[in-house]
Amino acid sequence: MPASVPAWNGQANALRVGARTPRGVGPTIAAMTRSNYPSELDQPTLSELDGVRYLHFNTEWVQGAMRVKSPAELVLEYTGQMMAWLLFLEPPKEEAIGMLGLGAGSLARFCVKHTRSPLLAVEWNPRVTAACHMFFRLPGSNRLLVEHADAGQWVADPVNAGRCPVLMVDLYDASAEGPVRDSVKFYRDCRRVLGEVGVVAVNLFGRHESFGKNIDNLSKAFDDRVVLLPEVDAGNQIVLAFSGPRLAVTPADLLARAEVVESKYGLPARRWARALTRHAVDGVLHF
Repeated sequence: MPASVPAWNGQANALRVGARTPRGVGPTIAAMTRSNYPSELDQPTLSELDGVRYLHFNTEWVQGAMRVKSPAELVLEYTGQMMAWLLFLEPPKEEAIGMLGLGAGSLARFCVKHTRSPLLAVEWNPRVTAACHMFFRLPGSNRLLVEHADAGQWVADPVNAGRCPVLMVDLYDASAEGPVRDSVKFYRDCRRVLGEVGVVAVNLFGRHESFGKNIDNLSKAFDDRVVLLPEVDAGNQIVLAFSGPRLAVTPADLLARAEVVESKYGLPARRWARALTRHAVDGVLHF
């Protein structure tokens, strides 16, 4: 199936860059005074350089970015890789594309522009949502729903089982010291949110001590069906985890699908596919 998504067998927000922006962290967003929200919530701040606006949590670490003249562009390389599930699934028509962590709204803006799917973002901090509306052009689409909730509690709620066959997980606080939710239970709950067939994409820091623990916990939750995309220069590494009937795909079919994704969405999908084809065994990739 060269030009389509590989068949399932049996059917037969955080960037830990040298991510200090050269101009540093901008002033605290004045409209979000500390009296408006609980003090334990991170305080969004802004910086801007060369036409790119950055979201911070009152530190130098970048939590998201938007090119002012091209808001739907995925400026940070790792956010593009979060869309690598497109190599395996078409955007859902009825269920939602899920995002745990809104960040600067990059993935939401991209998905509003490039898909027709319902979109659901789970964001703990209403200050972040307010900043996205005020400064990061969060779309007012009726396809986009933002729920303010703790991501761990949200995925554990039985009402959300099967709600999102795609789930993109990017959960970092101001310290950017690794995901704030990363237990085996959390990842098993994420798997339940997928339903029968789906893909989770998780943003990790490949050079952080939390990395190995997250890979182990994801592997336990997803029966070792976990693949890693190449680490980006900033140190972020995206991990894909699969649920549903096992996939067996030839490198040629994966590369053909990558050409479709690259042409349709403007993402460097062939680069991702070439990296994944190195894991072929006897000419077949298993996911």
